[in-house]
Amino acid sequence: MGEEKINFNFAEENQTDDFLHVASVKEDWGGDGRGRMNLSGRRTAISKEYVPRQYQFFDTNAIPEKHGWRVSGMPDNVASGSKRSLTWHDCGASTSKIVLPPQFEAPSGFFSADLEIFVLRGAIQLGEWQLNKHGYSFVPAGVRVGPWKVLGNEEVEILWMENGPVPLKYKNAITDHPDARFRDFIPALDSKLLPWGKTDTVQFEVSKKKYLRKDSNGGGVWLLAILPHYDGRNQMIQSYNEEAYSLVGYCDIGNYSFAKDHFGYCPSFSTLPRHKTDDGGLFFVRVDRDLSQVATVLSYPH
Repeated sequence: MGEEKINFNFAEENQTDDFLHVASVKEDWGGDGRGRMNLSGRRTAISKEYVPRQYQFFDTNAIPEKHGWRVSGMPDNVASGSKRSLTWHDCGASTSKIVLPPQFEAPSGFFSADLEIFVLRGAIQLGEWQLNKHGYSFVPAGVRVGPWKVLGNEEVEILWMENGPVPLKYKNAITDHPDARFRDFIPALDSKLLPWGKTDTVQFEVSKKKYLRKDSNGGGVWLLAILPHYDGRNQMIQSYNEEAYSLVGYCDIGNYSFAKDHFGYCPSFSTLPRHKTDDGGLFFVRVDRDLSQVATVLSYPH
């Protein structure tokens, strides 16, 4: 067993506690990090350096796929998957697209950082819970989940979002960490069963929204359905960090067609071009600020 695994197995008791008490990165729009999403200051698959106030859109299927991926700390006999890295921060927070093979099985345990999962296709078992297509889970650091198992004979594709201020590692465990934040735990959410609600901004008032999770600072994760014939007319300034993934349909953002499997990272105070679509679309969105607050999204006609 290598040195890294010995360290992560917490040979010293204080190592067990440290990962739950590391402060989150402060948001670059002025937030204190309470939302623990760590979306500020990320590099992307098309920019190896963080570029402030510059939105970036790309086709995730065009990103090189790295095979042999396995969460650090998982046993060597766990089947490996493949990974496309979409965004990441030096602290360890990242968003990736993961593909796991049908033979994937892993024992129960907990992670050293908050983890979000959104299933793009296929199905996976997390202990007594099952996640199917468009299923969502939020696993706070230290909360034990599993065993894990891909269901059926088809591989599963997942948006895998590591939110911690430390790199995510796995600890094979039969109990939860005593300081785990259970109040935030979302074991398995079927987004198809959630009602559609209104959006928070005038720019998307004719669209619909499903919250999957809301952070303590008002930001969170949701599905956004942009209706056919939508036209935002003006460009807009976004005073927050955002990640978005297109699930179906498209929305033209300026001259870019944000279509199925395309991904966007928009740092704080990015100015985004006019949004419009004839056919509509469905999008998975993550934001680190409360958009119902005045002036978080500003229409900008010039």
